Amino acid sequence: MIRKGIYRRQFMQGGGAAAAGIAAAASGAVLIAPDGAWAMSLSALGQHEGETLLQVSRQIYPHPNLGDMYYAKVVDDLDAKAKADAATATLLKNGVAALDKAMDVPFTELSSGNQLAVLTTMESTPFFQTVRGTAVVSLYNNPLVWRFFGYEGASFPYGGYIHRGFNDIAWLPKPPESASPAAG
Repeated sequence: MIRKGIYRRQFMQGGGAAAAGIAAAASGAVLIAPDGAWAMSLSALGQHEGETLLQVSRQIYPHPNLGDMYYAKVVDDLDAKAKADAATATLLKNGVAALDKAMDVPFTELSSGNQLAVLTTMESTPFFQTVRGTAVVSLYNNPLVWRFFGYEGASFPYGGYIHRGFNDIAWLPKPPESASPAAG
């Protein structure tokens, strides 16, 4: 059977691109994942600044198993800070410009090793400390990230660890009975 018209998948793909285009027109900049799996609207920062800050966050706290969508939360939080405070916006924009000037190549086009070398020279700057401080909170306070590290979250509301996770290590071999004290 030959179908005429548009398929659902085509509609969804076109709708996503249209939504991203509308968001870009409304807010000024949109970060879109290369595979189109997620997008983020920026209000105070431009697209280049957002992409650069995403890579900076990934270099400062590298976790190869975490996708860019988790680091995008850092960029989102930095954008919110920049929107709320003009001095922070200037700090972030000037910091990205300094990263791009460091080797006369945009930071996003540098190899991972060169990105790390550039960031090492900027460790003590307010720009680096602002990004680092925001990244540590944005990344590690995210419950979606916890599962990658095996952290199940706070145990206090559930009665503590004695009944929730205390003895659930499955990757260690079972000790022999002789290693346990006699029941008394």
